[in-house]
Amino acid sequence: MSATEGRGWSEQRGRLARRDLEERDLEERDLSAEPGVSKEQGLSEEHGPSQEHGLSEERDLLHERLKAYEGQAAVTAGVGKDLVNEPMIRHWCEAMGDTNPAYRGPDAIAPPTMLQAWTMGGLSGHMDRSGAYEELSALLDGAGYTSVVATDCEQEYLRPLRPGDAITFDAVIESVSPRKTTRLGTGHFVTTRMDVRAGGELAGTHRFRILKYAPAARPAAPAADPAPTPPARARRPRPVVNRDTAGFWEGVAEHRLLIQRCGDCATLRFPWLPGCNACGARRWDTVEASGEGTVYSYVVMHHPPFPAFDPPYAVGLIELAEGVRMVSNVVGVPYDKVRIGMPVRLEFLRVDDDLELPVFRAEGQEGQDD
Repeated sequence: MSATEGRGWSEQRGRLARRDLEERDLEERDLSAEPGVSKEQGLSEEHGPSQEHGLSEERDLLHERLKAYEGQAAVTAGVGKDLVNEPMIRHWCEAMGDTNPAYRGPDAIAPPTMLQAWTMGGLSGHMDRSGAYEELSALLDGAGYTSVVATDCEQEYLRPLRPGDAITFDAVIESVSPRKTTRLGTGHFVTTRMDVRAGGELAGTHRFRILKYAPAARPAAPAADPAPTPPARARRPRPVVNRDTAGFWEGVAEHRLLIQRCGDCATLRFPWLPGCNACGARRWDTVEASGEGTVYSYVVMHHPPFPAFDPPYAVGLIELAEGVRMVSNVVGVPYDKVRIGMPVRLEFLRVDDDLELPVFRAEGQEGQDD
């Protein structure tokens, strides 16, 4: 393994956890802590002790049946539809903006985070799921948990994958949670563990968690008001602030747009990440962006409507003068006048009492309405 490749791999091997539902503010809570939810979600405040006891026994019985599937195979002797190959690696790197030289050239390896990509079923879906997995899904569907959402995954990397590797995999139903109530609804978390092999050698593991749930009932519409008052404008979604991004939002609070800089190779990166996507190093500091940039690409949002926004509006991919890109709103110009290459400048928009966001105003449009 070359020195460049070693840097690209050694810093990335280990565990990777993605918490996709942080933006949804998903909170697991025991059902017993949710008084007054609808019948579809669980107990109602109108239920008496005997009814509650009966429903509790039904839930316990269902969970026992679900737990019986733990340890059973979800996929046996699965085969990747493609060998590890350079075109897929290139497409992945271009989409992710990953320029690590370890992923190019005659001695290239695949980015470790592509681990799941080599096992995916494509548009034709998975044809190799076990009967046990289908039975588990049918049991949850029959209990009313017909909706599904992916919540998170964890990966562990044991050896690099290279072009030409033939991928095989097996998966097991690792766990089924007790009944949980979340903001999406009530249901069960199902975790599967996949062992991914290259040429018969274990290359990594992939844990994937879904929530099979019954959607939360929407609150009943209030009685008609003879003199209705205009509804309050919905708040914009709150950004996810965690240990990897807290420094960025602290900068925004000070009206500074901070870009991470690798402490080893000095590569700038955005959005904020725990490690350098060029050399894998974990040390970093920040530089403050000048605020100048251009519209690298953009979309105009028409549908679906979202209560906190007034469509149509432009969302731009802004290339900063420092060379990194970020997604933000383009303001100060009609949505149909935004153009690729348009010069823009950073400003900070106060959207409500608790939230201020970096946006980009078209140059020469100071004082124009947003």
